[in-house]
Amino acid sequence: MKRLKVAIIGQGRSGRNIHGSYYLSENNKYFDLKYVVDKDPVLRADAEKRYPNVTTLSSYKELFKIKDIDLVVNASYSDEHYAITLDLLKHKFNVLSEKPFARNRYECDVLINTAKENGVILAPFQNTQTSPFYLDAIQTAKSGILGEIKQVSIRYNSLARRWDWQTLQKKMGGSAYNTGPHPICMGLGFLDFDPNTKVVFSKLGLCATSGDAEDYVKIILEAPNHPVVDIEINSTDPFTDYNLKLVGTRGSMKSTAAKYTKKYYLDSENPSRPVVEKSLRNDEGLPVYCSEKLVSHEESGEYNGNAFNVGTASIYEGVYYAITKGKELRVSCEQSAMTVAVIETVHAQNPLPVEFI
Repeated sequence: MKRLKVAIIGQGRSGRNIHGSYYLSENNKYFDLKYVVDKDPVLRADAEKRYPNVTTLSSYKELFKIKDIDLVVNASYSDEHYAITLDLLKHKFNVLSEKPFARNRYECDVLINTAKENGVILAPFQNTQTSPFYLDAIQTAKSGILGEIKQVSIRYNSLARRWDWQTLQKKMGGSAYNTGPHPICMGLGFLDFDPNTKVVFSKLGLCATSGDAEDYVKIILEAPNHPVVDIEINSTDPFTDYNLKLVGTRGSMKSTAAKYTKKYYLDSENPSRPVVEKSLRNDEGLPVYCSEKLVSHEESGEYNGNAFNVGTASIYEGVYYAITKGKELRVSCEQSAMTVAVIETVHAQNPLPVEFI
């Protein structure tokens, strides 16, 4: 199996701790990291110590003089993703771009069309889409074991404060652009990425952030003949005990990235009850409430892996086979573009004052 040569732009938290850790892990069967780009000399020095046989560069434009690169990973700052990815595509590099994919739907379409025009692969890095807990929830919803899914609730909540660049609108910070691509893309998955999806409600707010970008996000999505999707990202709610909950007509499922519980009943074990129009009474003729003991089933378990290991490895494997065999990506550009379009709509519906210019 031919290993592909990779350059990575950025050694921040994602570039170093997610992508860099993948290259050093036993999950990496496909790539050799050859070049690391970062403006910061401290991070370049760290990369030279951390990765074997790597060459460091201070500008991504230096990659344009190098011909033996099979994939460039764009893990730059969020507000730099679009411009750098566009430049790389025009220079005919295959690109794996960190989230957010771009600022708006227009920029996404420009990137997608530019990749097609230049005959190269453009892939979004959204590793939650290939994580065990999300894939299990999708399979559970499709299985029908919970009945018809009526609502999907996704919570990325905590009690925490931030004061870094991710709190600034001018840097494309805030919870919608930063954390949002994970729950929003997941939510769209439960809607089958229906192009008729609408943002029927949204709210942005500032709670504990030091900057001017939101740390409270509420989004409700709907599409014809699909469940309601309720998404929340809140920095002041430590009491949510799930990341994902499915509510169906025969039961529910809740899960975190680490574990799950499902509880449901089967029609075959619980005969239907005809409607009684009069008040229910007991044997003594006194009024009573509807009461029965359903025959139900409960399942609990733990997931083997998460978005950072299994999910990341799956994304990279998909990119490898897209480049070498022409196979479809595990997460498509259109899925990421729809995700960005939701974020764009939510910001348009909830403009926030800009305090840091």
